[in-house]
Amino acid sequence: MVPPLARTSAEAHLYMDLHPCQCGAGGFARDSAVIALADGDLASRYTGDCGGCGRPREFLFRLPAETMIPAAGRFSYGDTRASELLDPGEWLWVADAYAGTAPADPADLPAEQRVRAGAALHRAAAAVDEVLKFVPAGADEAPTAAVTSERGRSAVGRQPGRLRRNRLVALRDAYAALADRFG
Repeated sequence: MVPPLARTSAEAHLYMDLHPCQCGAGGFARDSAVIALADGDLASRYTGDCGGCGRPREFLFRLPAETMIPAAGRFSYGDTRASELLDPGEWLWVADAYAGTAPADPADLPAEQRVRAGAALHRAAAAVDEVLKFVPAGADEAPTAAVTSERGRSAVGRQPGRLRRNRLVALRDAYAALADRFG
């Protein structure tokens, strides 16, 4: 079986964070190594023991042929391709989760908290960018059939029309503008 593509290490780590151990514990201390696959492609292997039960955990992701470097001051989960790891609904869930950690007004926050909140909003905007990659050229929305996970269906089901291009662009731009207010 060919491992799925992780376009960036940020995408790989997010995927691992969203897939807890059988015991329910989410995080684990990860060691990583780059390995060669049988077909000659490179992959990242992440291993470690579950922090909850001690069970060994392992994730294997194909690496892209070319490394993507985001523009200065920008955060990105991947290149122009739609994710193979998360569906568009999961990306909306991620955006909601990050945006939910930031207050609406940065005025009274200490500098360190402003930076953290701004970073969370940049990640929320980047997650919405990932949803937009599922919208086919010339289409008005991402196909609901692309939402295959329970988490994704829950995020999309909360508000009809969440996969529409115009709503996604407005949401991404709002998160980015708010992030800029946090400095």
